[in-house]
Amino acid sequence: MDLKGKIAIITGATSGIGKVTALAIAREGAHLVLPVRNMEKGETLKEEIVRETGNKAIDLMPCDLASLDSIRSFAKQFLAKFDRLDLLINNAGLWEVKRSESVDGVEMNFAVNHLAPFLMTNLLLDAIKKSAPARIINVSSNAHKYAKMNFDDIEGKKRWDSMKSYAQSKLANIFFTRKLAHELVGTGVTVNCLHPGVVSTRLFDKMPGLFRRIFGLFMISPEKGAETSIFLATSPEVEGISGAYFKKKKMAKTTRHAEDMKAADILWEVSKEYCGL
Repeated sequence: MDLKGKIAIITGATSGIGKVTALAIAREGAHLVLPVRNMEKGETLKEEIVRETGNKAIDLMPCDLASLDSIRSFAKQFLAKFDRLDLLINNAGLWEVKRSESVDGVEMNFAVNHLAPFLMTNLLLDAIKKSAPARIINVSSNAHKYAKMNFDDIEGKKRWDSMKSYAQSKLANIFFTRKLAHELVGTGVTVNCLHPGVVSTRLFDKMPGLFRRIFGLFMISPEKGAETSIFLATSPEVEGISGAYFKKKKMAKTTRHAEDMKAADILWEVSKEYCGL
């Protein structure tokens, strides 16, 4: 996909694979719109992108992905300035090791990793459809293999487990991708998700030292981790492919549970309720 002059949104662009992805998309000549929580960090990133790529078409807009109202404000601000969106990369993610809640009172892993991209994508969907052929990319994880959707206790209020909470949020990314792909049939918009690898980023900052050392043995660089996101954003090879899960720039298998469209349908309705859609 030729991105020259196209509009692209990338969440979580101030560090890690999001930053590498933003630099790559800027080099392709896209007009970047970056939702950022910390505007100071955003300005530093903007300066770096301009310096590294020569691309000055970068807009920073405030957005806290742990707040549904903030996401709505971002979407409103974006749509007031742009009438199209060619590429949306839902890259931002976190892994809370202690149970905490967003400003909306929702368990944080579920709120930021799933509800945030669900709401943002749906609010911007008309602009994306208007721009077809357009692409949506969701950063998921192989961690989905360690979870099943627990609709009876989706926020871990009764029983909390950090790994299961994170894994469930990444499974939700896959369900969202597959359900959305079904909804977008015939629109010219594709949506795919990916496993970036175990990447050396701030995702693991809150892990105990022992866990960080163990993960560190097989971590890859953010540059390596961003390769599949960039591939899905730019490659003509994936034109027309939708609802798929990618790993190392190739389609990969998920668990059988992640293929359960009935669960995907339920999650879609549950998510709509959470987001007031």
